[in-house]
Amino acid sequence: MHTSNPTLPFGYSPVPAGKLANMVTCLEMFERPAARPLPPETGLRVEHWAAPSVDEYRDLYRRVGEEWLWVSRLVMPDTELEAILTDPLIEIHVLTDGTRRLGLLELDFREEGECEIAFFGVVSEAIGNGSGRILMNAAIENAWSRPIKRFWVHTCNFDHPAALAFYQRSGFTPYAFMVEICDDPRIDGRMSRDLAPHVPIIEPR
Repeated sequence: MHTSNPTLPFGYSPVPAGKLANMVTCLEMFERPAARPLPPETGLRVEHWAAPSVDEYRDLYRRVGEEWLWVSRLVMPDTELEAILTDPLIEIHVLTDGTRRLGLLELDFREEGECEIAFFGVVSEAIGNGSGRILMNAAIENAWSRPIKRFWVHTCNFDHPAALAFYQRSGFTPYAFMVEICDDPRIDGRMSRDLAPHVPIIEPR
């Protein structure tokens, strides 16, 4: 993520109706942290998902992220998404109980010497049972198994309220704030209007 864009003016900046203002926090680490303890045996494990189909990927992406307004991969052209999913420098992993996919981890190694957590999350019914720690420990293990110097991620105020603290406990340190302005996907029909009730809808007049 480029953090050298023009800075915002001090004070309040109005956001047009129908748009969303998303406060993004960028976090990074420069060495592998000590492993955090895993929860008691849950029957969950993390598996590499080699070249998932576009439809299968979007199904899990939607189940994990729709409550947090994840929309980019839902509206991306199929050919563009397929190119990402088959790129050898992109790793897709899933959290599974052996029969169901319950979590998504996408690691992006396309920047030399770096790894980005592009997407990380678990389905709503898996939140709070330690599944996030299982998935994050796998993220750290897989990222630092390659010759990287920097591992980074970004989260935002649309995400689960515990996300930022979770990333910091996992060894990431905040280094930048960004503000993202985008169309509200619930207004133009890309997502259901009843999703993400923690983010208000401001109707254009």
